[in-house]
Amino acid sequence: MTSVAQPSPDTAELTVVQVPASDSRVKPLLRELGDEYSRRYGKDAHAEMARYPDEEFTAPCGGVLLLLLERGEPVAGGAFRRYDEGTAELKRIWTHSAHRRRGLARRVVAELEREASARGYRRIYLTTGPRQPEARSLYLATGYTSLFDTEADPETIGPLPFEKHLNVTTRT
Repeated sequence: MTSVAQPSPDTAELTVVQVPASDSRVKPLLRELGDEYSRRYGKDAHAEMARYPDEEFTAPCGGVLLLLLERGEPVAGGAFRRYDEGTAELKRIWTHSAHRRRGLARRVVAELEREASARGYRRIYLTTGPRQPEARSLYLATGYTSLFDTEADPETIGPLPFEKHLNVTTRT
């Protein structure tokens, strides 16, 4: 699937592409996410990236990996995998460090939601780390329900779970 976004000041000329994890354009996503997790959680954080096999993010396994390209270069991306029969789990939401504060993560989440809905998923589940307040804010701002006490110290909770129910659409 390839589509072109409606132009706006912050997201003009973006193309959405679905790619396999082996696509060379995915390397910045994996590298930056691994580095970011390591800075926030320690050197073992790269293990989180390796926890899920790449094939879980392919259509035959119920998943997808997509990138937002600007002039052919990856500026943001994300993925989902099958969590259960009716639920997609968002993973690897990323915005290139040189392209933050443009609303690209919101766009990635919206594209993933659209694709999950088109594939018949009725719910999205995700977790984010307790040291990622910007991710927590993103999910709350985009309509996700926290499955934890938002008044508690995030460090006492561990991974912060969220969910969102989808209106299922079908492809024509």
